[in-house]
Order: sequence, then C-alpha cells, then structure tokens
Amino acid sequence: MHRHILVDVRDASVTLGGRTIWANVNATVAAGEFVAILGPNGVGKSTLLKAILGLLPLAAGTIARDADAGEHAIGYLPQRRSFDASLRVRGLDLVRLGLDGDRWGVPVPGRRSRANTQRVRDLVDLVGAGAYAHRPIGQLSGGEQQRLLIAQALARHPRLLMLDEPLDSLDLPNQASIAALIGRICRTEGVAVIMVAHDVNPILPYLDKVIYLGQGGAVSGTPARVITTETLSALYGIPIEVLTTSDGRLVVIGQPEAPAHHTDRHEHGPAAPAPGPEERDAVPSADAGAR
Repeated sequence: MHRHILVDVRDASVTLGGRTIWANVNATVAAGEFVAILGPNGVGKSTLLKAILGLLPLAAGTIARDADAGEHAIGYLPQRRSFDASLRVRGLDLVRLGLDGDRWGVPVPGRRSRANTQRVRDLVDLVGAGAYAHRPIGQLSGGEQQRLLIAQALARHPRLLMLDEPLDSLDLPNQASIAALIGRICRTEGVAVIMVAHDVNPILPYLDKVIYLGQGGAVSGTPARVITTETLSALYGIPIEVLTTSDGRLVVIGQPEAPAHHTDRHEHGPAAPAPGPEERDAVPSADAGAR
C-alpha cells in the first residue's frame, strides 16, 4: 500500500562552525510510519531533527515537508527538562497550552473554549494520564510528565510527531510504557513519528524504519536491514559487530563516538547519561541486554 510522503530528505548536509556534521543523508517518512534516528553520541541526531523542522539551514541537498498539511501539522517535543517541584501548573493546564498557549489572556467561555476543554480531556485519556492530570506538574514522576508533554504535542491534531529523546532519563519500566504509548498513538491516530533515540531497544518492536547516522553519512531502511554487522561496518568503514541477546535486544560493538569538540545532545545543559547498549564501544558482558 502506497503511503503519502510527509518528509523527503535528499542528499542533505549540515555544517556547523565550519565542520560537516553529516552529509549525503537520504530518507523518507510516510504517513503513519514510526521512524527512529539512531547513532552514537555527537553524530548529529538532534541536528537532523532540527533540520527537518527547518530550524537549521542545509549546506547542501533538500528537505521537503508536505506542503498541504497546514501550519499545525507538526507536533514537537524537545529534549526533556525537569520541572521544578514547586511548579503549581496542573497537568491539564500544560496540555491546554498546546491548544491556546499562543493566545493572550484567560480563555473566553464559548464554543471554542468548550471544544478545547473536551480536546484536553480526550488527550489526557489517550495518554492514560487521567489519574494524575489534575495534580501540579512539578509533583509528578518523569514518566507521568512525559505522557502529558506528549499529549501537549498532539493537541492540534498533527500529522507528524517529532520527539527528541523522549525516553531520556526514564527508568526501564517507564521507557517501555512510553515507547508502547508512542507506538499505539502512531497506529491508532495515524500520526507519523520521528524520534531521536539513544537506545533502540525499547522502541524496536514498534519501528517501521530507522535512519542510522555515521560520520559523514547515513543509512535508512527497516531495522532488520540497517542494524546489521554488514550495513554498519560499511557505514563506518571499520568492523562493527551487531549481536542479538537471548531476550531479543540489540548490542552494537565497535561503534565509534563522534569527536569530543561536537556535542549534539544537551549542548548547554546537563551532562549526557551513559550510552545505551547499542552505543557502547566495548565487548558486552553476559548481561549486555540490560542497561
């Protein structure tokens, strides 16, 4: 079945500070697809997401987005920042900001206000946050906050949802539940998802396609085609080994990190967490499947 193309990346390159971050990237994202952007630290995963959003200029090539989707066709969730514990804004209010956060003043009662209130309720139900959406956002757990932020990004019925490491800093149970939520939204709502991921394993069961970045290039395709010893060895130009653990997790061995003078993640924020299993440049131990 032919799917409508929402994003078309052709021979794209980005240069920052006189240095090429990646080049000759080709990929497409179709309606309803779940696509992950993968690769080692500093290779430019978030940079690609920002380039697709139009926030960074290309040095070469093109990135075309569906012109018929309208101005609110993209929902965007940037890299996670923790909320102050004293913040009194309710989860419901946070979700509503996705609808009318660009308008000044208190919402005026009327048809629009009632419709927005119902939309917020529907979104809270969609992400399974009904039990705590009335509580202050600063008092919620990381997983609960992330569910409400995803609801906010979905507020205006986007056709494309762009998520920058939404599983970052979450524990393993919350990673699994948020990954399942995103996969369900992609399928039931027909929303295409482009997600930067530090570890592919939590989202692997839900993925249609991956864009795997390496130094100077990228490979795009199904996870089974891309995340292989042969494909990644060709991408990096050095021997790479991909192992599958007994529980189905993928471990990539020998993958180089990008030069230290470029940090794509949390550039002016907190230090990055330890890399996930597919980004470790060492032979894994017997429990390599666990983070």
